[in-house]
Amino acid sequence: MPGLIETYLLEKIKAEGSIHITLVDPEKITPPQASRVAENSKASGTAAIMIGGSTFVSQAHLDDVVKAIKRTVDLPTILFPNNVTGISRYADAIWFMSLLNSVDPYFLIGAQILGAPLVKKYGLEPISMGYIIVGEGGTASIVGKAIPVPYNKPELAAAHALAGKYLGMRFIYLEGGSGAKDPVPPEMIRTVKHFVELPLIVGGGIRTKEQALTAASAGADIIVTGNLIENTDAKQKVSEIVNGIKGIKP
Repeated sequence: MPGLIETYLLEKIKAEGSIHITLVDPEKITPPQASRVAENSKASGTAAIMIGGSTFVSQAHLDDVVKAIKRTVDLPTILFPNNVTGISRYADAIWFMSLLNSVDPYFLIGAQILGAPLVKKYGLEPISMGYIIVGEGGTASIVGKAIPVPYNKPELAAAHALAGKYLGMRFIYLEGGSGAKDPVPPEMIRTVKHFVELPLIVGGGIRTKEQALTAASAGADIIVTGNLIENTDAKQKVSEIVNGIKGIKP
């Protein structure tokens, strides 16, 4: 049975068609900055806050970032861990994910075995997700030892997603990589959505409302942006992305 946060996400998707989630990288932000990002993101219409990065951050700093966000907004906080060190007891939920195109068993199941007892101990809601790195891949691809699915091979991305579905995963994430030059192409999104009816998350390289609308129109249920919040005009940018997802003209 879906937990409270998963149910919340599914109901938001059902009501709104596509939703936006803000990704906060604790490596690049202080707790006070995280509070401001969360406040601005909520005001802009984001549905939840994801917290995680591609490389190591201290446990204490991660905890402080999560607590700062939760003090500021009542949006769900969902951990997006790159390793066992990405687990915080103060979050609401965690993407309990397997990097489906990693060549290292550690990122397929090893880290999950180590992290599962902590998830249970902290009372975090685990949300099962198949994570697929596509295109450039970026740092996540290097750290996770993944072979990114080329953008011109949408059927290969669909095969990965089907495997995730058949293994019992409830969400699929197509990740173009933080700071990717180009977003995940609509043809890949459409192909994956055609074969897999699970909620589809798309992130990486989405910087404009037009790109957000293209992804949503192709079948993305959740659009994740992170690098936008590092800019001084972050609030406006997030608002533009959210409006783009909904097809709202300025």
